[in-house]
Amino acid sequence: MKSLQTFLFIFSCTVVMPSCGKDDLSGNADDIAGLGGDTWVKGPVDDWILSNLTVPYNVAVKYKWDQSEMEFNKVIVPPDEAKVLPVLSAVKQVWIDNYVAETSELFMKKYCPKFFVLAGSASWNMDGTITLGQAEGGRKILLYQLNDFRVKGMDGYQPEDSFTVKQMFHTIEHEFAHILHQNVMYPQEFKQISVGNYTSNWNNVSDQAANEQGFISAYAMSFPDEDFVEMTSMMLVEGRTWFNTMVNGLADEEAQTRLRRKEAIVVNYFKDVWNIDFYSLQTRTRASITVLVK
Repeated sequence: MKSLQTFLFIFSCTVVMPSCGKDDLSGNADDIAGLGGDTWVKGPVDDWILSNLTVPYNVAVKYKWDQSEMEFNKVIVPPDEAKVLPVLSAVKQVWIDNYVAETSELFMKKYCPKFFVLAGSASWNMDGTITLGQAEGGRKILLYQLNDFRVKGMDGYQPEDSFTVKQMFHTIEHEFAHILHQNVMYPQEFKQISVGNYTSNWNNVSDQAANEQGFISAYAMSFPDEDFVEMTSMMLVEGRTWFNTMVNGLADEEAQTRLRRKEAIVVNYFKDVWNIDFYSLQTRTRASITVLVK
């Protein structure tokens, strides 16, 4: 299982203690929505999933709450159903449609994970990080934090919400890059570029400090596979201009060289293995995200 995690520097918590009054425990648990026994009439969300994901790509989406799909030791909030269609529409627009444009529908039918599970909140870890997405065996993706998703035109959208939008696509591109390299491995040369600099304490390193060591993000320092998919996902989501500006602004020339070598391997891997023009896919992806947030 591969997971994408983001380190948070500040976490505040409010605890509300219940009163000690007598509770009525006579109700049937099956009557509580999301705990089993509840049914619903299929509506526009189900119709959209069928027409846009299931029929063309054989992809199923579970957005109704099912704790068995989640980690039992975590407190995770169910998704707000009003967010499901905006999120899935954006996912198709930014991720699926752009890969199809650069490859084919057959490519996405073959490699696209077949089962998405949606959750409203992130999954908190004991070390202070949060899990934003998980890919299991190339078949299933758990996508967290739907309830924070807002794009231009949605009620309450603010420019700072673009961070959450990019974070979601970063998660998806990250997990899909894992699926690609699990099918065909990237060149071993990539693992040698930063050998000796990977660390399990990546969550104590800022992204800027990681950049100065030749990593595109702090999480990329955790393992070579994560380094490769972080390079792929961040270059796609942030765009070529951002990447060039970041690399050229580094004080350490060796760090610049490492990032350029990694960039070249990612670009060549996509071309040689998948016949994908990475820079064209990058341009499409970045443009699609810009439409959503600006």
